[in-house]
Amino acid sequence: MEHAKQLAQEFNIREEYAGNIISLLDEGNTIPFIARYRKEMHGTLDDQTIRAISERLEYLRSLDKRRGEVAGLIEGLGQMNDEIRAALDNAVILSEIEDIYRPYKPKRRTRASAAREKGLEGLAQAIFAQENIDADAEADKYINEEKGVSCREEALAGAMDIIAEDISDNAEIRKRLKNIIRLNADLRSKAADPEKESVYSQYYDYSEPVRSIAGHRVLAVDRGEREGFLKVSIDIDAEKCLTIICRLMIKAQNTCADLVRAAISDSYSRLIFPSVEREIRSELTDAADEQAIKLFAMNLRQLLMQPPVKGYTAIGLDPGYRTGCKLAVVDATGRVLDTAVIYPTHSAAQIERSKQTLKNMIKKYGAGIIAIGNGTASKETEMFTAECIGEIDDKVSYMVVSEAGASVYSASKSAAAEMPELDLTLRSAVSIARRLQDPLAELVKIEPKAIGVGQYQHDMPQKRLSEALDGVVEDCVNTVGADLNTASPALLSRVSGITSAVSGNIVAYREENGAFTSRAELKKVPKLGPKAFEQCAGFLRVSESVEPLDNTAVHPESYKAARELLRLCGYEPEDIRNGGVGELRSRVEAIGAENAAAHIGTGVPTLMDMISELTKPGRDPRDELPPPLLRTDVLDIKDLKPGMEMKGTVRNVIDFGAFVDIGVHQDGLVHISQISRKRIKHPSDVLKVGDVVNVKVLSVDTEKGRISLTMKE
Repeated sequence: MEHAKQLAQEFNIREEYAGNIISLLDEGNTIPFIARYRKEMHGTLDDQTIRAISERLEYLRSLDKRRGEVAGLIEGLGQMNDEIRAALDNAVILSEIEDIYRPYKPKRRTRASAAREKGLEGLAQAIFAQENIDADAEADKYINEEKGVSCREEALAGAMDIIAEDISDNAEIRKRLKNIIRLNADLRSKAADPEKESVYSQYYDYSEPVRSIAGHRVLAVDRGEREGFLKVSIDIDAEKCLTIICRLMIKAQNTCADLVRAAISDSYSRLIFPSVEREIRSELTDAADEQAIKLFAMNLRQLLMQPPVKGYTAIGLDPGYRTGCKLAVVDATGRVLDTAVIYPTHSAAQIERSKQTLKNMIKKYGAGIIAIGNGTASKETEMFTAECIGEIDDKVSYMVVSEAGASVYSASKSAAAEMPELDLTLRSAVSIARRLQDPLAELVKIEPKAIGVGQYQHDMPQKRLSEALDGVVEDCVNTVGADLNTASPALLSRVSGITSAVSGNIVAYREENGAFTSRAELKKVPKLGPKAFEQCAGFLRVSESVEPLDNTAVHPESYKAARELLRLCGYEPEDIRNGGVGELRSRVEAIGAENAAAHIGTGVPTLMDMISELTKPGRDPRDELPPPLLRTDVLDIKDLKPGMEMKGTVRNVIDFGAFVDIGVHQDGLVHISQISRKRIKHPSDVLKVGDVVNVKVLSVDTEKGRISLTMKE
């Protein structure tokens, strides 16, 4: 239980809870299931915290594994002692373990290994002992033509190479130098060619302390270096570092000590600093990657949890120039009703015909919302749409939505299976319409990395990025839940406990046997065993079921308790359907939550969740969020003037600010300094993707398409 103790300290939770989480994870429970249905065992931690604990546990276990491997390797060499064992036991990061192993690690042929082959190890030890001996006379003893040592100078040089490597391999020295560099060094970048223009010009002569440099600047200089525009280095006072090494290594004031001092200087410049510099830069990059991944994950979570625009027939417009704008009409459930291709950027006659087509579609199908993709020709399509709906009496509004990943999805096997009768370009228009109707249900079909709400995502370690984003999608899907009879295979595969193969089996069962009539019927689906049923059942809704609880997030394992709660408060299960249990919470309060929980055999957290579900069956947590900003008119960037005030939608939050859609095709930037009058550490402290905010125009650069905004009053 050592890990439980450490996790409890790091996450400030009870050790009992940390131990329970470890056990639940080891038993094969998913994080959404643990977060939602085992609250009494972990103190009502949310899914994000439990996921962080799970990731930290994995790291601690990999640390233990490597610790054991290194201990075994050193023991196999017969070099293990109490000091090394204690150092291994006390190591808290992988790099510390690797530093301990460094002296024993098999090396490529080096100057030191060549010197050892010449028999100079004894001379190195004699000099390093720094006793008052005649180093020259001692070196003469090692002259050996057969071994390649022809003179005193060669013997001394070889011995100093051995000393330099031994100093470089010293774990304590490396640990101290890393700490000094982390606290005192600067990351410096210079132009590889000062005459060459690039987007990295601000980093052509740039320096910032390692301890405080922002992650996005680390990633910027890393990319500039990879692309050949920058030369990047760690800048530190070498004398300060040499002084630290000398304090540890110099034991006397004599000729041998002078030789050791020279070896220290060589070791630092040739071996230690280049190696430590790489490690520190790698640390900076890893930390920046992790921060960028967290930001991407946060933005993705907020995008997926955007409120759906329910109850409307929607028209999706996928803009284009030469090949026209693809149009698709979908009903309130996302079913495709009609498609067309219009040409709003061609001749006047074509524009008029396009207008008539769009107006006819609106009238024929009673469309109330239009979703416009934000890609090529989006601006012209938006202006065309605003003009068109201004000419009709029908109440129609529109919104520009991100079409990131839409083309990839349209050409995928899943899109072909879902819409086999449609050309892939028309599938994209369908996807755009559905993104406005239900962002989560549609975006879940797309690889998270392709959704594009981060920064430098293509530079991230792709495996780690995928794991983090997949975790976000899983959490969002299970927070909202899914309708067992309408959910797509892509959505079902993200439900707790359901694999891609099982999601396909669910859909196949549904197509063969008709709609599910209960949650219990899930048990008939091939390869969906008892464990999978336990993990997924609570997240799947069956509104048509004869069992009213099947349309709530109450888990089947708690049905008995839920019925007892209803009985205790004077209700029948059927009362759930017509909203007849509205006073359930107040009646429980009258009884006392702890008394009621004890009576029905649950904990208080499960009881409170049960009350929320029974009073609002089939509830969607996204409905409680502010609705998206829909528009009926459009501005051109040329119409913007400093001082203009307007509403906008936050599209992306990054380290240095946020991009806001103000209805002019080009998103404006609210720099972090313009978000609040109060000092904030990060834009995400105030803003999230999807927020509708009031902004004021600071400046406009029409040539570069740049808009600067402020949120300060």
